[in-house]
Amino acid sequence: MKRANQLQPLSRQHHLGLNLSRHAKECADESEEIAKHWHNLTSYINDMQYHFQIEDNLIAHALEPYRTTHPDVASVLDTLDGQHKQLYKIINEVEASQKSGNKDITVAQVKALGTLLYDHIRFEERALYPAVEKYLTEAELDAVYKASPDSIKRPDEDR
Repeated sequence: MKRANQLQPLSRQHHLGLNLSRHAKECADESEEIAKHWHNLTSYINDMQYHFQIEDNLIAHALEPYRTTHPDVASVLDTLDGQHKQLYKIINEVEASQKSGNKDITVAQVKALGTLLYDHIRFEERALYPAVEKYLTEAELDAVYKASPDSIKRPDEDR
């Protein structure tokens, strides 16, 4: 899928998440597998904090003026916010359960987090980023690129 140049670094970050989440959705009901997949998923999500901030602050803020006049934008913004909250809700519920003495993470929890992450990344690629490309100005897209961490940019991009 061709992506606006300014969104390519963020889009590239999704590759690992798709792989991790796809494998987690197929997790076997074995304690070592559960622990491995849970660790991989939560580490990835925690590493994506800045990515989420760009989406929640910069991108959502730039799309917000279109919310009332473009139902597609309202839907995208609501879905983005809801999915980000749901990802953290699952993680926080498991962590709270562990703190209260239940140390076991279930295969169902791993699969739920894997499925939500997979669906979220697909949503961003199929709905959020196309809306960004449609409604954001070149300057707003450039701001997204500039805010993206240098570690996900390619030297040959020269933007």
